Amino acid sequence: MKAAVCARYGPPEVVRIGDVERPTPRDREVLVRVHATTVNRTDCGVRSARPFVARLFYGLLRPRASILGNEFAGEVEAVGDGVTSFQVGDQVFGFNAGFGARGEFGAHAEYLVIPEAGSLATMPANVTYEEAAPCTEGSTYAFGLIDQARIESGQDVLVYGATGAIGSAAVQLLKSLGANVTAVCATPHLGLVGDLGADRVVDYTAQDFTKDDRRYDVVFDAVGKSTFGRCRRLLKPGGLYLATDAGPLWQNLPLALVTALLGGKRVVLPAFRRSQTTVRRVRELLKSGAFKPVIDRRYSLDQIVEAHRYVDTGQKVGGVVIRVDPR
Repeated sequence: MKAAVCARYGPPEVVRIGDVERPTPRDREVLVRVHATTVNRTDCGVRSARPFVARLFYGLLRPRASILGNEFAGEVEAVGDGVTSFQVGDQVFGFNAGFGARGEFGAHAEYLVIPEAGSLATMPANVTYEEAAPCTEGSTYAFGLIDQARIESGQDVLVYGATGAIGSAAVQLLKSLGANVTAVCATPHLGLVGDLGADRVVDYTAQDFTKDDRRYDVVFDAVGKSTFGRCRRLLKPGGLYLATDAGPLWQNLPLALVTALLGGKRVVLPAFRRSQTTVRRVRELLKSGAFKPVIDRRYSLDQIVEAHRYVDTGQKVGGVVIRVDPR
């Protein structure tokens, strides 16, 4: 099968298109013919091994898994013994994150295997493969933080970085829960974020959003470009700062511990767990029209190096889709 192979760390050019052996599903595994996938910040972070500490998780000298890609949509090609939830011909989408066990990552290829109990669900009839593929990573991280913060209807939430995969998902998921959402983005994207359902939009190029005169139950930093120190004044008493990464100098790790002990305004880090339940929640929101992925650009698998270069710029809006099987 054809695949985008990343055998060493480095710039986008280390990714090469080549022929590799097609995987075979074992007991309780599903073989998916991939029609569409994405290149996202995770793929580029693994490929470049940045920050350096990432090598402890992904491989010290080279990536443990040479085929990246954690989001996908496609068709079930075959199933292993004992599989009962899926059958050949099902249109499915899912999330295959992390290294370690067989079947993790691997979506930048014509076929991948994933456990039947993994983050996999059938697609609703009203979306295409290219629409389904970019739905899972951003929504998984967004749901993880939203659930951890126990956000409820009527709460006031500010989302910083509302045009990225996580931020655009967070705005829509928060609105589906009935939260009052203020979204922060740049001038060119004000209309887009408004269309996602934000109740109020702040242009960070025209004003410093941290000097907003409103107060919030939750500040959701979807891009990791702010800090608890800058956003603390935005929080109501007992408010939460939701961080999607470790932050500058990894400060969010100790802050999450210290603020939990002190009480009051707190830093919350994601307790990420891959879950079929999450993908099924996304399926129902897609089906109802309450959630729709934002797609920035589309590339063919042969153009995947260009996709990596673009995501590396940090300017992408929503998802960058890779067409694997143009049929």
